[in-house]
Amino acid sequence: MFLGLVGLGALGVAFGGAVQSRLARVLGSGFAGLLPGGDHFRIYSINGEFPVISTVQYRLTVSGLVERPASFTFDDLLAMPRTSMVAAFQCVTGWRVPDVAWEGVTLAHLLERVGVHPDAVAVTFESYDGADTESLTIDQARLPDVIVAYRMLDAPITVEHGGPVRLYVAPMYGYKSLKWLSAIRVVDAVEPGYWERNGYPVNGWLDGSTGATNPNPSLT
Repeated sequence: MFLGLVGLGALGVAFGGAVQSRLARVLGSGFAGLLPGGDHFRIYSINGEFPVISTVQYRLTVSGLVERPASFTFDDLLAMPRTSMVAAFQCVTGWRVPDVAWEGVTLAHLLERVGVHPDAVAVTFESYDGADTESLTIDQARLPDVIVAYRMLDAPITVEHGGPVRLYVAPMYGYKSLKWLSAIRVVDAVEPGYWERNGYPVNGWLDGSTGATNPNPSLT
């Protein structure tokens, strides 16, 4: 299945929206949505599930090599200093959505809140889907355009887009921006995530300058 999707993804890169539209009619929009091409998000999940977590139920745990392990509610995140930016979402398979409005709290702020040990090397992330994982180095995690996002496209983040809270890593390919963020753990070594274990680069830097533009940090 995975290799088949890679092959179909290559068709999307080569022929763009026309192939996408035809396959949507033949296979259904959900399956064709896996293909690149056109300025539209492709909606998918690793295990075919889209976990539904209400903002009341939501908890984000931060643990590991920290002074003050914590569990943050959705309201806790809203009460923190807010960062907004307009930035592209670039998939490693070729499709790209430009000028997406994002809003949330910087990961750097969360790490400051819990107090990172001096021997910490990396940060790992877990998803409510129980399948996806990711990681960043400490330096990458502290970049100003790496955020724990709770709004995108000028609205609350939908379940399909990884809401109510997801990671957004502006200077890297989309697979680094884990959806349905449930846990953050500070560790002493980089731990390859799900996509890295399936052949993607551990450092998913974008080529060129397709990351964040017009960052606008502000306080709530």
